[in-house]
This record gives sequence, C-alpha cells and structure tokens, in this order.
Amino acid sequence: MLEPMIQVHDLRKSFLQGDRPVPVLHGLDLHVRRGEFVALVGRSGSGKSTLLNLVAGLELPDAGRVEVDGVDLGALDDRRRTVFRRDSIGIVFQLFNLIPALSALDNVALPGLLAGRPRAGVEARALELLSRVGLADRACAFPDQLSGGEQQRVATARALINDPAVVLADEPTGNLDSESGESALDLLRTLVDQDGQTILMATHDPAAARRATRIVTLAEGKVREEAPGERLAVPAPA
Repeated sequence: MLEPMIQVHDLRKSFLQGDRPVPVLHGLDLHVRRGEFVALVGRSGSGKSTLLNLVAGLELPDAGRVEVDGVDLGALDDRRRTVFRRDSIGIVFQLFNLIPALSALDNVALPGLLAGRPRAGVEARALELLSRVGLADRACAFPDQLSGGEQQRVATARALINDPAVVLADEPTGNLDSESGESALDLLRTLVDQDGQTILMATHDPAAARRATRIVTLAEGKVREEAPGERLAVPAPA
C-alpha cells in the first residue's frame, strides 16, 4: 500500500456564531495516500473548506491531529507551521489570488523567492512551470491581461514552485467557464498521473469530482461515503 501523505485523526472544529459555538467537524478521519487525487464533495457547510484550511495549517483544530508528509501540524508553532506550509503545501484558490502588480512569471516565482532560493534558479523553474501549463509566451503578462483559465494555470504553476508534498485545491473550477474548467482539471490530473503528485480538492461540481481517483463525501462534519473516481492512467510501455 502506498504511504499516507495526509492523515487526519478524530478531527473536531467549531466556530462561534455570536457567543454560541457551532460545530463543523465531528471526529473526522481521512487518509490520503501518496499520489492520490481525492475530491471532497458535500453540501455547503459540510466541512470541505474547513478541512482544507486545517490540512494547510491555516487554522488549528479544537481536537484531533493533522499530519502532512509525516509532520504533525499541531506540534509546530506559528512560524514553523508557516514555513512548512510555504515549503511543503501548494494551494490553488478559487479566486486565483494573483498579485496584480506582478507578471505571471513573478507571481509564480514569488513563493520560491520568499523561501530564500537563488533568483536565477527560481525564475528558471517558474518559466519551466509556465511552459508546462502552456503559458510560456504569457510570462510577461499581468493578471488583468490574462483570461480566467490562464490565471488559474498561473496559480497552479505557483502552487508547484517549491515542489510541494501535497497540493490543496479549493473549488479550482468555480470561477471558470466549462472549457477552462476542463483544462484546469486536465492539468491537475496530469500532475497525478505523470508526476505522482498528491492532491486534495474541494468541489461542488460532480463532473470535477469524477476526475479524481477517489471521491469522499462529507456530511455533518464526517466522512459519509467513499467511491472511486476515474482510474489512474497507465503509462505506455517504454
């Protein structure tokens, strides 16, 4: 069996509404193996985005444990958790979150530069990633000069710049037309099938979920059902 890349144990999380705590996750357990593409589905309020935020270390659980690539996020202080997220977790947001004043190349390179890596190497890697997502000729373009689909591809390249252990995608097709959405999903699936990347994606779109290798349904803050998505591609013989 492939080694677990994400392990979530008895996860519990509540948020305050006024002075009343509202539980969102109720003892959730989930394992994601290395090289899996897992889609989280469920109604709004089922805990999908909360789970992604906890796996990213953006929030801490009230109880339970989150491990990513063998690291217990709850055992890290704020600074070490931030560094771990920067170096080991790539995040693809629904709203892209590109910096308007930076070119596509500079947006992709930024996390690598923040990690203190040499500029020349980071920029070469950023250009390589832009080429891989089909945007080498748009490296100097600014976000407002790019279509939504192009911005999402830049955001995906940025998520990969530090060679993360896992990629988290929160509704990555939510702001895209159907053609651009299919292209974004093709790219994510290629990262899994060809590179063995581990991806955890939250989505409301059943068609997007079916592109994953496993579909996990959340309800009332727990895993209610698991089902296979599309089968992994089998590489052609050499």
